[in-house]
Amino acid sequence: MRIDRLVIVTDAWEPQINGVVNTLRNTKIELERMGIEVRMITPQGFKTMPLPTYPEIKIALVRTRTIRGLIEGIKPDALHIATEGPLGWAARAAAIKNNWPYTTAYHTRFPEYFSSRTRIPASWIYPLIRFFHRSSSAILVPTPKMIKFLEGKQLVNLKLWTRGVDHSIFNVRVNQPKSEEPIFIFVGRVSLEKNIEAFLELDLPGKKIVVGDGPSMTSLSASYPGTCFLGYKTHSEIAALLNQADVFVFPSRTDTFGLVMVEAMACGLPVAAFPVEGPIDVIGDSGAGVLDEDLGRACIRALKIPKHLPVERAHDFTWEKATKQFYECLTPIEYSRD
Repeated sequence: MRIDRLVIVTDAWEPQINGVVNTLRNTKIELERMGIEVRMITPQGFKTMPLPTYPEIKIALVRTRTIRGLIEGIKPDALHIATEGPLGWAARAAAIKNNWPYTTAYHTRFPEYFSSRTRIPASWIYPLIRFFHRSSSAILVPTPKMIKFLEGKQLVNLKLWTRGVDHSIFNVRVNQPKSEEPIFIFVGRVSLEKNIEAFLELDLPGKKIVVGDGPSMTSLSASYPGTCFLGYKTHSEIAALLNQADVFVFPSRTDTFGLVMVEAMACGLPVAAFPVEGPIDVIGDSGAGVLDEDLGRACIRALKIPKHLPVERAHDFTWEKATKQFYECLTPIEYSRD
């Protein structure tokens, strides 16, 4: 059965700026290019409240019957529930009540994130994650390493859904000015879970740059005055900054993928990161970066990597390829003829 109309339910959507929104937006664009009608159910249009510890994200205050009515009115051929927030839980309850099959996705290591904020052990949160996803016909996961990790947490029906990069924005710009001293750059949300201090504390030659905003911006910029904090930048501005830098530093230990690594590689930047889920699959044995528990050593070694290796690795990731994986995992809804 061909799927012509799809509903995606997500608690993360524009104007939020994060990897989940970026992934869903690009997936929607590619699906529409394939001729599929995509209807989004997002916090827009609902009463919302700030997510505790993450106030930039507004979570919707909704009832299950409201979401069920919206989905019934659209009558999609398939349903994808992208996040484990209030909208996700409401859509899950609606799907179970109406006997609709649906897929889910594992975008964020929420138990580890929640633990870092509250000191509650991540192991206490995983039963809730298993409960949320257990009725899903497929849980879409961004890397093989993360699939193995989640199998160890007793999650089942795990399928690969990788990521892409917009090569029209993120590419090598030959006339971009370069500094005589090395530039090490981080791009992402400036927050506790990104482990940015592991980068800021390094004794490196040249300059450190942090691009992005978040709740830790004020404290980190005050604590590390030798680092250049540039705040929020557009994708085009980020691409220009990446072209001026020499090494992309990815200190996170909790990201499921790390889309910014691919964007940096597309601009010719080698990556320095810890050998954990995300970097292991994104970098692999491509030679496009250095993975080391000594992040400073990884940064210095990455300076020697020729530009063509990260560029070649980045071309393995396209939104067209990723979206075909996504589409093939969807489960059609069969409606009764009553």
